[in-house]
Amino acid sequence: MKPLLILNAGSSSLKFALFKNDVSSTLLSSGGIDRIGSTQATFTSKGNDDTSSERVGISAPEHAVGLDYLLQHLAASGVSRFSAIGHRVVHGGPHYADPARVDEEMLTELRRIHSFAPHHLPAAIALMDACVAKFSDVPQIACFDTAFHQTLPRVAQLLPIPRRYEAQGVRRYGFHGLSYAFLMEELQRLSGASAACGKIILAHLGNGASLAAVRDGRSLDTTMAFTPSAGVMMSTRSGDIDPGLSAFLARSEEMTASQFDELVNRESGLLGVSEVSSDLRDLLVRETEDKRAAEAVAMFCYQIKKTIGAYTAVLGGLDTLVFSGGIGENQASIRARICEGLDFLGLELEASQNAEHAAIISAEDSRVSVRVIRTNEELMISRSIQLLLNPRARTSL
Repeated sequence: MKPLLILNAGSSSLKFALFKNDVSSTLLSSGGIDRIGSTQATFTSKGNDDTSSERVGISAPEHAVGLDYLLQHLAASGVSRFSAIGHRVVHGGPHYADPARVDEEMLTELRRIHSFAPHHLPAAIALMDACVAKFSDVPQIACFDTAFHQTLPRVAQLLPIPRRYEAQGVRRYGFHGLSYAFLMEELQRLSGASAACGKIILAHLGNGASLAAVRDGRSLDTTMAFTPSAGVMMSTRSGDIDPGLSAFLARSEEMTASQFDELVNRESGLLGVSEVSSDLRDLLVRETEDKRAAEAVAMFCYQIKKTIGAYTAVLGGLDTLVFSGGIGENQASIRARICEGLDFLGLELEASQNAEHAAIISAEDSRVSVRVIRTNEELMISRSIQLLLNPRARTSL
């Protein structure tokens, strides 16, 4: 049976995963292209056992060119046809939430709302266009990062601006939804339905970072809003800032809207505060000798800790805290700093477990269970395709 191809487009990256097309969703290979649009684009791939890997520099001035290279690579390994192709789409706007087949109506709507996520949607649309042209007989399935947060209550969904903008689709959507959906499935698999229906804070901490408050399996609040720029500070994104800053910079520096967008999305966050790197690993190495690096790390941890406190109030308590994403899964010192001082919530880490990146890093007598769960957006897309194309399919969780 032909495999499933999963494509996950970022603003300057393209991840891929190849899965067996059955209820097991067995991973066959994965990889991606980084730094698309630069002269230093790199293609990486590895097999399902991590024993065979490849890393080469390539020319990828845009996502469609990167896709061509990926397809050539797969063809050389004997895979040139697919049962279906799944796409991660960051923003579904007001009309798309559930996984759906890509058709001209969808593409027209996504082009209309491309300004909702200008750093992500154009690349995803270009990939879908290219795949439709190359594989007209293959089902193309779009899975939306905003879907998980469709349960947000009105009080969390509305933005405090004139209501006429809501009619144009301007509201809180939330993102990282595919990751959050996967984490909730994993939490239920690992801890049971009772834990998955409890009061949960999910922290997806990577280059993009967000948190979500979940109760009874439903998203009640999340830090990202109308765009992925909102919320806690990230690698290069500012997160929430004083909205008056835009007018101030327009007056003082004659900064245009596009320049301001560049500032808050590509020049701020850890990079802007540290002035040396957007990579938290670099900053942890430098923080003892560079005050700017130390302040960037401290701000990152402080904002996440503050959000955990706020979301505990939203939930009316806290049963489980889940760390995920590249930082959340791999940086023990950051997890420790975030959790430090949260003992008033009944949260206590076990230092040795945390240092080993154990599945459960909370102390035995901690009232709050603290978990580290490795997220897998591509697997979530594969499962979604299985259920859409074969509603009787039941994946192994």
